[in-house]
Amino acid sequence: MEKREKPPSEPGKWRQFLAVMVVNLSTMTYGLMVGWQSPYGPQLQSSSSPVGNEPMTDEAVSWLSGITCLAGGLVTGLLSVIPDKYSRKRFGYLLTLPMVISWVLIIFATEHIHIYIARFLHGVVGAGTFFFVPVYVSEISNDNIRGLLGSLLMFAINFGILLGYVLGGMFSLSVFAIINLAGPVLFLVTFAFMPESPVYLVRQNRIREAARSLKWLKDGDGLVAERTLSYIQANMKQADTATRSVKLSDLFRDRATIKGLIIVTGLFICQQFCGIFAMITYTETIFEASGSSLSPNAASVVIGTIQLFGACLASSLMERAGRRSLLLISCVGMCLCHCVIGGYCYFQEFGYNVTAYGWVPVTALSVFMIVYCLGMGAAPIIVTTEIFSRDVTSLATTIGLCCLWLAAFVIVKVFAQLIALLGMYGCFFLLALCCALSFIFCFALLPETKGRIREDIVDELNGKRCTKSEKDAKHIIGMDSEHAAHV
Repeated sequence: MEKREKPPSEPGKWRQFLAVMVVNLSTMTYGLMVGWQSPYGPQLQSSSSPVGNEPMTDEAVSWLSGITCLAGGLVTGLLSVIPDKYSRKRFGYLLTLPMVISWVLIIFATEHIHIYIARFLHGVVGAGTFFFVPVYVSEISNDNIRGLLGSLLMFAINFGILLGYVLGGMFSLSVFAIINLAGPVLFLVTFAFMPESPVYLVRQNRIREAARSLKWLKDGDGLVAERTLSYIQANMKQADTATRSVKLSDLFRDRATIKGLIIVTGLFICQQFCGIFAMITYTETIFEASGSSLSPNAASVVIGTIQLFGACLASSLMERAGRRSLLLISCVGMCLCHCVIGGYCYFQEFGYNVTAYGWVPVTALSVFMIVYCLGMGAAPIIVTTEIFSRDVTSLATTIGLCCLWLAAFVIVKVFAQLIALLGMYGCFFLLALCCALSFIFCFALLPETKGRIREDIVDELNGKRCTKSEKDAKHIIGMDSEHAAHV
């Protein structure tokens, strides 16, 4: 039997890594927008609130998150056509506009309505980031490091959240907003030196610019850049023709597309219903129940640090362990953590002396954050870029992301009522059930996508026998990035 040679390693990994780190400065800025509510929410509810003539109520504070989710859902559909029609870099530049306006609004806020408008703009930034960053990353990355570079989005968000916790404990709200203006400015300056997406440039028939972009991304290797450019050009006409004619009915044209849509929407809903919101929101309550002497802000910083560690771990394992395996492990781990915290709350609620076991819920909370980041936090976004045919990817992922924002809004607005109805322990047991159902969903429907070309995955979803393997795939830019998911 003839032995197949392993494809040669593609050059330019470190340059691609640099470009991905720069583009994720926008993602870090969104993480800061998510993280600031934790330290400043209690201040807005205090008698000495920095904004408005009276403190915010619990309902008003819940809308700080709710309006962000609503904005994200509304804007997602509107943004779905932009990355395919306009320059990726231009879109990134435009994204800095709502970033700057939102922070300026907070700096000069005198009424609660100013904060709500800023939070709406934060939702716009979130929707734009989840569209713009993955498509740019997928179009400049070698296939064999696509998962690793894609997982850095979650790392950047968690780093931004942690930074928000830390800075929130040190500065007033207005000073915090002034400091955060540095984020979009730094992104704007550094992104100017990064290359445009070669896939976009070929689409615009700007071949010389595409060649220069590829040469930079391939670490100056002209031969590899030329080969990649030829491949993108050869596949562009067919992809463009398919994309122009895509309709909503195309999402139901075959088994692979229907199953892919179910997988994507299901993963995003599972991501929100696995309990990440509950864990972040009730970090302070869990630490208090354990008898910890940490301040609420210090507890948030601890959990933010653990999340960041989990994101680092996910980045290192995504291309080694695979998306499906990490998701299954994540679901099992989160389910067990919810059961442990639910059991602790149950015994505490019914008068049992659990003082000696105060370390248990804190440990479970810490493990939860790690296993969440390991799989459910990052993998859904990466899987979304890999399981659809090129022509329907943009439309299908738009629907999936709208489901994500809607699910997040439901959790934000309903969870407090569930605590009143079921008690704290009942809610954690319910979340454990959601994680168990998520495991069944992933086990039954989700294929492994690590290192596989798009056609191979689509064939498997169609029920065909897969004959293509990673060893047969050409690891070149643009192969799987045409109309990549705009998560």
